[in-house]
Amino acid sequence: MKIKIFSYYLAQDDPKKCTSRKLAKYGMLRIIKKVHQIPKKAIVLNPLAEKILSEEDTKLVLAHGIVVIDSSWKKGYEIFRKIKRGEQRRLPTLIAANPVNYGKPFELSSAEALAATLLYLEFSEEAVRILNKFKWGGEFVKLNAEFFSSYTDVNLLLTKLQVFASKYE
Repeated sequence: MKIKIFSYYLAQDDPKKCTSRKLAKYGMLRIIKKVHQIPKKAIVLNPLAEKILSEEDTKLVLAHGIVVIDSSWKKGYEIFRKIKRGEQRRLPTLIAANPVNYGKPFELSSAEALAATLLYLEFSEEAVRILNKFKWGGEFVKLNAEFFSSYTDVNLLLTKLQVFASKYE
């Protein structure tokens, strides 16, 4: 099963540090640059959404995909408020492991948000593929192990991340 993953990309950050661009380079997501390109029923990850992501969203993800909003955190709140397309969902509080926002709650990279969504909805293989593209992927799982342990075997996940990490270093 192939889950459709999109990034509404606003080109506001350093392109060299952009996790969406890196995932697009590997063919793991599709970049979209206009709001009307967001699939109407897709789950849109928005930290300002009223609803929290739940298991009930699995059907929408399988049918319509996931959209991450890739914007600068400095400008993001303006954008997050404006986007109404798709089924808006927020993640619970998670800690960032990416080098830009390490240790900060809520300020996840696009890759972290996508991986967390996939793990939560029990698509661990897809999440591992994403996290394995980043040296800090395993650290993200470790920092949020308590949260992830509710629906995945964290030790098995970390083993998979360590096995594949050697391929990318």
